Amino acid sequence: MIMDRVAAAPISWGVCEVPGWGHQLTPEQVLPEMRAEGVVATEFGPEGFLPLDPAAKAATLREHGLRAVGGFVPALLHDPGHDPLPTIDRELDGYVAAGASTLVLAAVSGLDGYDERPELDDAGWRVLFDNLDRITARSAERDVNAVLHPHVGTIVERKDEVERVLSSSTVPLCLDTGHLLIGGTDPVELAKAAPGRITHTHLKDVDLAFARRVRSGEIAYTDAVRDGMYRPLGAGDIDIATIIDVLELNGYSGWYTMEQDAILTAPPNGEGPVLDVRASIAYLRGLDRD
Repeated sequence: MIMDRVAAAPISWGVCEVPGWGHQLTPEQVLPEMRAEGVVATEFGPEGFLPLDPAAKAATLREHGLRAVGGFVPALLHDPGHDPLPTIDRELDGYVAAGASTLVLAAVSGLDGYDERPELDDAGWRVLFDNLDRITARSAERDVNAVLHPHVGTIVERKDEVERVLSSSTVPLCLDTGHLLIGGTDPVELAKAAPGRITHTHLKDVDLAFARRVRSGEIAYTDAVRDGMYRPLGAGDIDIATIIDVLELNGYSGWYTMEQDAILTAPPNGEGPVLDVRASIAYLRGLDRD
């Protein structure tokens, strides 16, 4: 049974850290909708979605009957003139207060959004790996597991970059099924090849035709999200069932966070994004029954 390890994320309601992403819903709407669908836990969402004060952040989740998983933290890791640890320390204060276990790092480019990024030279990669080591060690001191999230528009996006992380570092990975596929990595094959490195999972389903257009540069990532690239679990082209089977057979005990990245162009008319979340939960419950 995996449903007691299924979490939600505010991005499924269109809540995102990217400036100009779209209409941003409030926690007063999102958190009750999570709980009403039977979700037991959530990631924090972007800075400012929940209260910044660690105790207040923890209290907000408790009020809605939700456990804290942790969250997605964009971090500049490749710039030798920037130390990411002060920001990470502030994040970890909130994690400790809320009892959250997983810091999901994305090695951002330093640019706004996820539509373009620089290429790193060897020196940049050395800085990135050194910062990953520092962050994983600092997080472990506070009983938090830091994982790296391969993500479109970040330094670690493409298959060769994921392979470089696997071969040149020991940082655990967040298996984000959608971002991996868009970047050219088969998430099923990665789950089979490196199950011991995967300690957190983001479950997304994707329209493969859209993913290929993003990968080729024909369409920008943000436009693809707005146009419906992400689908409810079971309605796209990713073999979610096999991925879960592979992880479970290899002793995976982490969270499965449902994420259907969404962009809202206006306040929802009717139920809104919770409909896709409900469909994804129904799909996962079906896998549990099977």
